[in-house]
Amino acid sequence: MHDQMVQAALGDLDLALDSGVLDGPTVSALRLADVLTSERPAVTDEFQGELRQHYSDEQILELGTALSIASGWQKFIEAFGIRPDSWSPDDPDPSRPGS
Repeated sequence: MHDQMVQAALGDLDLALDSGVLDGPTVSALRLADVLTSERPAVTDEFQGELRQHYSDEQILELGTALSIASGWQKFIEAFGIRPDSWSPDDPDPSRPGS
């Protein structure tokens, strides 16, 4: 089941919700991650209502904070070309999937 959840999270979130593999709170959290990492992040009133169906205001703040820190860290390491410790020059570049 865990592999199915990971695959669903990597695909279309609406399909994942319809399939029942991911529950509503998980899909909303993944949608928030998509919004916060988009080029011009904006949370609509409708989406805010969706989040509040699953999370308290405190939980939304905690989730948003964690997602923002993770996203910022990712941008930082990409900007400086930092590679994981196990990466070597002979390995494919982890910042360029499929390379």
